[in-house]
Amino acid sequence: MTLTALPLPITPEAFSELFPLFKAASPETLSTLHQSATFNECPAGRTVLMEDSWGNAVYLILSGWAKVRCQSGDGYVTLAILGKGEYFGEMAVLNESPRSTDVAALSRVELVSIPAQLFIQTLFKDPQLHHRMLQLMVQRLKHTQTRFQLRNKPPGVKMVYTLVDLADAYGENRNNIVEIFNIPVSDLAAIADIKPTEVPKILDKLSDRNWIKIDTHRNVIQLLDIKSLRHLSKLG
Repeated sequence: MTLTALPLPITPEAFSELFPLFKAASPETLSTLHQSATFNECPAGRTVLMEDSWGNAVYLILSGWAKVRCQSGDGYVTLAILGKGEYFGEMAVLNESPRSTDVAALSRVELVSIPAQLFIQTLFKDPQLHHRMLQLMVQRLKHTQTRFQLRNKPPGVKMVYTLVDLADAYGENRNNIVEIFNIPVSDLAAIADIKPTEVPKILDKLSDRNWIKIDTHRNVIQLLDIKSLRHLSKLG
């Protein structure tokens, strides 16, 4: 889809506060990126990036939730869930190739986009930014390895790990209760690597234990006992 650019609602300094990618970037880098960055909004259910399109920008999530997916047969397979502070679109930019996946909004999403050429130039001008991107790439690789190691674990353990993982990465803390978006069953099943029919059963059991609560009015999952959930996710 084509995103309509709007005035950027954040300062250059906020880049390093809101986006982990720019945590160690120099003030000059932040200022340069801010000058050329654009702000976009995407409603829930819309595709942000299309698979096979060319990479012309790197995107950062200012608010909201999205999913990375790829085509499989007549449908799509969800590969990852992204939330506030995350970035995407960098692989097509770095490889100078068409995108291998697309990104769709799960909720209303606010995005900051940075032109591809500027991002590449800045990446090589600022060693700290370059190093930070390498660190985050390594973290993503380790995360993939961990998920692979869970492949033979019970569905409940894999589901709880997924909830805790999302909470640690993108959760909002409200009065000591961590909240995440109420992700659709099919997407939760895909990233947890379990059958869709198992998801409601596991969530019901966790609700019965008073470890989670699904607030359908606000469309969030509340992790009421993150300590117990984290312990369970490490079992087996």
